[in-house]
Amino acid sequence: MNTHKLIATAMLSLFLSSACVSTTTGSVTEHERDDDDAAELNYQLGARYYRAGNYELARDRLQLAVEIKPKMAVAYTTLALTYEALDNERLAREAYEKAVSVAPKDFEVQNAYAVFLCQHQDFDGAHTYFAKAAEHPENDASENTLTNAGVCMMQKPNFEAAEEFFRAALDRKPAFGEALLQLCLLKFQQQDYLSARAFLQRFMSVSATTAGVLYLASRIEDMLDNDRGRTEFEDRLIREFPTSPEARKVLGAS
Repeated sequence: MNTHKLIATAMLSLFLSSACVSTTTGSVTEHERDDDDAAELNYQLGARYYRAGNYELARDRLQLAVEIKPKMAVAYTTLALTYEALDNERLAREAYEKAVSVAPKDFEVQNAYAVFLCQHQDFDGAHTYFAKAAEHPENDASENTLTNAGVCMMQKPNFEAAEEFFRAALDRKPAFGEALLQLCLLKFQQQDYLSARAFLQRFMSVSATTAGVLYLASRIEDMLDNDRGRTEFEDRLIREFPTSPEARKVLGAS
């Protein structure tokens, strides 16, 4: 159970499948329409090459797309992902910064940049862009953004900021399982085992139980010197997930 992994896959996939939407008004010349079509074609080809793992080809097409249409934020973001895949942090950062500059009110761009900054341990920058993305009125999944931010702050570590983000996520969506689980882990790390138990109980009431969750529950009860509770969770773990690494760990310790 990789509970510290950032929840970014769905958000990033939007950049690889969405079309470029123009927000300009007024008349559009035939030349401008041709440029839009050419930029969109190169973007779509670049995104397709990226998904296929052909990063050099993706880079070339995406560079051409932004040369044709310099304010195409989605192409800059996908270009940043491509540079990341090519292990070029400097150019990836430049592409993200360009995306943010041409689309300063796009919460998806802000969220993508925040994920990148966190991965590269720029936690203050990540905090700023996660907060901006979460507060955007069109962000209908702000609980995901806020939980991303909390996980990032735990990596710093800044437990106070992490808890603020997780609780803000629950303010938006009280039964959001990932935020409940992350708060449980946070309290466990802080050795506040009663609070950890409470958050895990809330999580288990709204989310599917896994081997990792049952093992975590047994560990919490052990820290609370509740032998009966620990044994109940361990027995359930062995019964429901007999081949899991967690079950083998319990059996090996018994």
